[in-house]
Amino acid sequence: MSPLTSLLLTPFLGALLIAIVPGNYRVVHRALALFTGLLMLLQALVIFAGFQGGGTGLQFEQFAEWIPSVGLNYHVGVDGLNVGLVLMAAIVSFAAICAAWEVERQVKLFYLLLLLTTGGAIGAFISLDLFFLYFFNELALVPTFLMIGIWGRGEQRNYATFQITLYLTLGALVALTGLIALYVTSGVNTLDVVALKAVLAEKPLAESAQKLIFPLLLLGFGTLVGLWPFHSWAAPGYAAAPTPTAMMHAGVLKKVGLYVLIRVAWPFMPVGVQEWLPALALLCLGNILYCGWVAMRQRDLALLLGNSSLAHMGFCFLGLASLSVVGITGVVLIMAAHGLLAALSFALNGYLHTRCGTTDMDKLGGLLRQMPFIGTAIVMAFMAGCGLPGFANFPGELSVMFGAWKTLPWFVVAAAWGGLVIGGVYMLRAIRAVVHGPAKADFNHVGDANYWRRLPFLVLLAALIWFGIRPDSLATSIQPVVAEIVKSAAPTQPTPAPAAVAATH
Repeated sequence: MSPLTSLLLTPFLGALLIAIVPGNYRVVHRALALFTGLLMLLQALVIFAGFQGGGTGLQFEQFAEWIPSVGLNYHVGVDGLNVGLVLMAAIVSFAAICAAWEVERQVKLFYLLLLLTTGGAIGAFISLDLFFLYFFNELALVPTFLMIGIWGRGEQRNYATFQITLYLTLGALVALTGLIALYVTSGVNTLDVVALKAVLAEKPLAESAQKLIFPLLLLGFGTLVGLWPFHSWAAPGYAAAPTPTAMMHAGVLKKVGLYVLIRVAWPFMPVGVQEWLPALALLCLGNILYCGWVAMRQRDLALLLGNSSLAHMGFCFLGLASLSVVGITGVVLIMAAHGLLAALSFALNGYLHTRCGTTDMDKLGGLLRQMPFIGTAIVMAFMAGCGLPGFANFPGELSVMFGAWKTLPWFVVAAAWGGLVIGGVYMLRAIRAVVHGPAKADFNHVGDANYWRRLPFLVLLAALIWFGIRPDSLATSIQPVVAEIVKSAAPTQPTPAPAAVAATH
């Protein structure tokens, strides 16, 4: 059995054990969930450490026929494109389970849903079959709707639940339509990504089919990611979500849509890519500029972080629009880095909401003196959000900007640089409002986080710093796979030399 299968089964087995334990044994539920999260993290670390980078082949692969009549099989594997995302998902999942201490009611059900979300996210990243890829993504999304509706907070909780359910359901249906159309028009009886890749390399889809299917995948999965103007569900949803749910959705689940676009849409439909790149280059500016401006106007920290997350997704779409090895390598780096950063930011936001009773920045202030550890973690997280060197976001954003500079119009690049400035402004203002200045309320009775409560923050910060200092531990594995995707998506364009990416690091 592949270690990937073992990793995939772990959260579901953990959920099964929790389901067996009676509901009044809350300590046992928490212990089982923490043990499951730790076991997943250790397995992901072993897989990442054992991965041999530098090539394009799949590793830790496992294939088993399931329903041959429709070409449906169990097929998992990792290459440079998804091995870092699997590790990121495991790190965030463990941190989210640690941060679930705030949940005090229906603890058993909450951990069940959280582990189902975790298993779905892992399954989506490792699946190489279109059915299972879509199925696991949906399996991860459905529990998030329930968690927001049952354990959410704020007066707008019900509105946010309905909005996020409506948007993501419609986006998923559009994406499903595109995947079904890909299966039907490919002319082969298989849903396997590797087999489809081989067939379409010899006999590409008709141009008319590519022009129809590509926008369905782009708009469907783009809605799941938060592509402007289909983004309005994200910030209110994260503000209303319980902390672990916001960490998992903003940190992990939003990356699944980007992953599918890179894995399937870009290499399989080069004609559709070429037709839609100009539009995508403009749409991503909506995320970068509009969501950045909205973030500048926010006085609630949760809404600021939600809009900041959308702005970061704009840089991912910018890198995809560049259709360059440098740019798309930067996209994958940002996906891993932003997963860690979003989880850290929403974990800190949840801690402030639970301990201080508010995330209104007008009511906060001086927390660096009253909560030195939490205050320091906030400063580090928000500086990472600015793209400060030494944190994982910096090499990814720099690579995307280099890729955009080479291929996109000057005004798109200029607008993206402006977005970086906007991001620096609202993050620095948030630091000033929350952790500096005079205390606006007496939070001395709250106290700083104890050693146990610090664990999820330390894990996420350590990962952000490690990949910020050693981005090559991801980039050297990502580059060869991305170079192959770019060659498939733009066979007439020269592929930038691999040294160009290495120079950014």
